[in-house]
Parts: sequence; C-alpha cells; structure tokens
Amino acid sequence: MTKFFFTVLLIFISTFSEAQQKPSYVLYNAKGKKVSYGAMMKQLMKQDMVLIGEFHNNPISHWLQLEITKDAKQKRNLVLGAEMFEQDNQAALDRYLQGKITAKGLDSSARLWPNYKTDYAPLVNFAKANNLAFAATNIPRRYASMISKGGFETLDTLPDAAKKWMAPLPIAFDSTLAGYEKMMRMMAGHGSMNMVRAQASKDATMAYFILSYFVPGKLFIHYNGSYHSDKHDGKASSNYDGIVWYLKQSRANLKIATVTTVMQKDIGKLLAEHKFKADFIICVDEDMTTTY
Repeated sequence: MTKFFFTVLLIFISTFSEAQQKPSYVLYNAKGKKVSYGAMMKQLMKQDMVLIGEFHNNPISHWLQLEITKDAKQKRNLVLGAEMFEQDNQAALDRYLQGKITAKGLDSSARLWPNYKTDYAPLVNFAKANNLAFAATNIPRRYASMISKGGFETLDTLPDAAKKWMAPLPIAFDSTLAGYEKMMRMMAGHGSMNMVRAQASKDATMAYFILSYFVPGKLFIHYNGSYHSDKHDGKASSNYDGIVWYLKQSRANLKIATVTTVMQKDIGKLLAEHKFKADFIICVDEDMTTTY
C-alpha cells in the first residue's frame, strides 16, 4: 500500500511540475507535427546545406542558431555564412577570424548590424575558435538600393570590381515566385517591382556566395531573415522561394533543409498559415521579449 501511495504521489508531482512549465517555443515539422530537437538535428545532419531563417530581433532564433551550430560541429565539418555580412566586408571578416584584427577593428572596418554584439558575434566567435570559414554572402546594401530605385539595369554602370560583390549579371529573376508575388501585394504599387528586384538581388547574391564557399562533404549553415528562405505558398510540394530557388537553379541535386521562426499566441498547435514554410518551424510565444 505504501509503495502504491508513493508511486501515485510521484506521478502527481511529475504531472504538476510539467503543468507549471511554460515553454518559450515548440519545434514542428513542415506538416505541423511536433518534433524533438534531437529528431530535427538528425535530419539536418543529412544535408549539404541548412538555411536558418530568423526574426532579426528574436532571442530564441539567435539562441537556437548558435545551439544548432555547436551541435552540428560535433557531427560534421562546417562552413558558415550569413546575410548580415555584405560581400565587400569579407576581407575584414577574414582578418578577424584569422586573429589579425580585434573585435574593435572589425567594428571599425565592417558595416556590422546594430545587434551584432548580442546576436551575431557569438556565431562569428564560434567560427573563429573552431577555425571555420564564414562567408559574407549579401550584396552591399548600396547596390540593392540602386536596384530598388532604378532596376537591374543600374548595375550595368558599376565598375567590374564592384560587380564581384554580387551574383553575376544579368541576375535571373522570376516575378511569379510566391514570395515575390506576396511582396508585390503587400506594397501595392509605389515602385514595388523594383523593390522586389532588390530583394531578388539579395537572394541571388546570397545563393551565389553560399555556392562559392560550399565544400562538398561539409555542411554549410547559413543565417538569414526568414523571408529569404521561407516558402510562401503554403503548399507541401511547389517551387522553392528566395535563396533556395537560386541554389536549385545552379545545383538541383543539392540536399537543402530549411528552418524558420514564427510567432503565435498559442504555441501548442501550429497555425495552418505557418505550415510548410520550412522543413522545421520554431514556433515562439508571441509575448517573447525582443533584442531591440
């Protein structure tokens, strides 16, 4: 009788403890089924490339990026890359990784994002500590701005040296991709097509430099805003969007997995609108505090 009593008590305590926990996020697969972190990592380790789509001010996004990277390093040789570094800052980033300049030197010689110290420095410092290549994959913002104002043809006026910091010209562009059509609807005119072209120049350039730094046999992990790697049509099988579309145009046989972040009030069940955005979906409580 005593043994039975203590068994019931332990079950009650365990159930009560679990009920008191308030998880900050839940992982789902594309279909909206809950998955464990370990199950996700097992699948990510089978890929050539993993694109982690973040909300730039979401601490869960940034923490899981670092944790995924650390754990992946235990299983695979890695190459890293990020939207947050523009290609003309690659030399400064390389000097920092090689120990030739300090963190202060990197700050003064590269255009770092305002949240670099809290959100991206841990990734860069992990690469430095483990002698990992880290690719600055994005087009310099001044050239994306040129496109948003005057279209792709404005790039023809640039010197050859500047053109090395972006995807080869002419940049392929398919305005019917779901993500670009969605942008058009959101902007509703006001030069929106050129703004979409500017977005495409970022996607194309990131894909180009991911492929430039990719080493067969190594896992390439790329960090970018979720819109750049999400699927936007909500369908299980369809054309890819953004960076992945450009990657597949060049190397159709690449094994690519995507991770994205979404926010909703109740994280216990993934909303239909978020299904199929990525292979794995980090569903974060919408009350989560932000980094800026």
